[in-house]
Amino acid sequence: MNSNTVAHGRYALRLHQFMDEVTLYPVSCERLAAGRTDRQWLDAVLAGGARIVQLRDKESSDGELLAKALYFREKTREAGALLIINDRLDIALLAGADGVHVGQNDLPPEEMRRLAPDFLIGLSCNTLDQARKLGDMVKKGLCPVSYFNVGPLYSTTTKQGLKDYLGVQAIRQFTRECSLPFTVMGGIKADHIEELCDAGVKRMAVVTAITQASDISMETAWWIKKIKECSGNRRQENGALQKKRKAGQ
Repeated sequence: MNSNTVAHGRYALRLHQFMDEVTLYPVSCERLAAGRTDRQWLDAVLAGGARIVQLRDKESSDGELLAKALYFREKTREAGALLIINDRLDIALLAGADGVHVGQNDLPPEEMRRLAPDFLIGLSCNTLDQARKLGDMVKKGLCPVSYFNVGPLYSTTTKQGLKDYLGVQAIRQFTRECSLPFTVMGGIKADHIEELCDAGVKRMAVVTAITQASDISMETAWWIKKIKECSGNRRQENGALQKKRKAGQ
């Protein structure tokens, strides 16, 4: 079995897990974790049942970040959860992560895919045009991206200097342009879960909703349960509507 076949198989398994298991997508931020470290946060979200975590750390030195990423890899592997590193392909490769998540001004996903053929690669889309361009690449069979993020949806403290937020209406607009799996992010709180599920969201990326919870493990478990319940109710409602339409034809 050659290396390309192995990489393709590993990628397929990672993508299947992402699409089949991920509901809540916790993203770390030690600065906003109420005095708790990223390692403490990680242990708690995994105990709460998280199936994916993203290590986002723009303040540590390279050596500190790598040490943290290796700890994240050890713990996520034990839990059977996916590990995504924000921005840093080099750290992700050295730590043996499952993928990277990048923004529009980071390294090009095409180059990342060449260096990491088995990685999940997530891309943030902040405008409709960005989603449209990504969708065009998908249609041409040239897309290196595994999933995209729609955001920021609501007012958030984790992104400095932002004044414009997309709102829930952007979800349907963006997903009409691009058929890839997607996440949403930006100021998402518990009160938003139902309207996001109504808009077709299956995976919600959150920072402070989890990092600032008094009991991170319990809050993680609650979010996962709530998203599954809301998504399940939406599927049942859609199924009932389809039956009514067929009956009326």
